[in-house]
Amino acid sequence: MTVTEYLSGIKARLLSDPIVSEFHIVRERDADLDGYLRARVKLIDGGQLEFSEYARSGVDGQITVVTHSYHWADAAGCLIKRWDNVPHYPEKTGFPHHVHIGATGAVEPGGPLDIFVVLDEISRALIS
Repeated sequence: MTVTEYLSGIKARLLSDPIVSEFHIVRERDADLDGYLRARVKLIDGGQLEFSEYARSGVDGQITVVTHSYHWADAAGCLIKRWDNVPHYPEKTGFPHHVHIGATGAVEPGGPLDIFVVLDEISRALIS
């Protein structure tokens, strides 16, 4: 898979996902071996997801999300969860990946992920 195909897959998912009511691409850069996408997504419950990903293609054609931030908020703008890999919690398992939990302010260990995993989690939460 190329970075171009990966970014196209993200946009296709945003266009077709039933939990997405609209989205806006804030910034996009697509080069041969790497790319960046930042978008604001309005969800069907009035909530929002703002995210950014910097992805790189390896020699084997695998896409790696190098840096990511996914900020999920409710309709009032209050944080539900934010997943990111800014390296500021070295004591957490899975460093630098971690999750900020909105209601409690807790920071939990995280792991590598991408926008598809995040959209799946939000979908499960909105549908249940």
